[in-house]
Amino acid sequence: MIFLSHNYNDKPIVEQVALKLSAIYGRDNVFYDSWSIQPGDGIIDKMEKGLTNCKFFFFFVSANSLNSNMVKMEWQNAIFKAAQSFIKVIPIRMDSCNMPFLLTQTLYIDLFANGLDVAIRQIVDVVNGTNTYKNPTSEFHNLVAVKQKVGDKIRIECIAKYYLEPISEFAFCTQTDPDLIQGKIVSDAFEITNVQKGAKFQNGYCTNILFRGVSRGTLPNFPVVAEFSHRNNAFFDIEAVLHRTTQDLYTPIPMELRH
Repeated sequence: MIFLSHNYNDKPIVEQVALKLSAIYGRDNVFYDSWSIQPGDGIIDKMEKGLTNCKFFFFFVSANSLNSNMVKMEWQNAIFKAAQSFIKVIPIRMDSCNMPFLLTQTLYIDLFANGLDVAIRQIVDVVNGTNTYKNPTSEFHNLVAVKQKVGDKIRIECIAKYYLEPISEFAFCTQTDPDLIQGKIVSDAFEITNVQKGAKFQNGYCTNILFRGVSRGTLPNFPVVAEFSHRNNAFFDIEAVLHRTTQDLYTPIPMELRH
């Protein structure tokens, strides 16, 4: 049994891990409260049963979980059982919080610094000692582009929601002639710039692209912010944002509108 100890506020990312592990090992072998505890069940009894049966206890360490009495009870019970050689406790660092003293001697998985893909691979390696690896569900995105109209400008914040993105280069797509658009990174003093007209993607989508980026990584609470305006004050739009993931590959990121 694999036990996932976490705080409710961290579910958006913990659920990605739970779904991946259930696909590999089966849902019955992963204790994740959303499916392991049903209405009418005794929460404490279910948790105690899960801890008794588990061999691997993954503790998602975050500011949220460290402030939760319920999660504190879970991981401290797991530490006690680990001392009796019953289970293996593996912390997973989710943000910049300090690791609890009782866990400072334990090698942890650093999701915050290394990202979700690496963390899931390491979790699988811990469980079965192999390098079994599958891509995360396509619906999950660490990056999001938040678009807002500010006066005659379009402001776009490229935000890392959960962990560091080491490459901060983005492609802003528009049907307007890019020579008529002024675009500038306003969150940093130095920016990377380029333009491509008439770009065509494999799905047939055609667009013009303004490439903008910075030399640092994109961190939670430290987004890359760009502003665009039309030189003639005419209507234009930034219709999509892509993120550079490798030397030659840009992938779309979700866009949200802020009013």
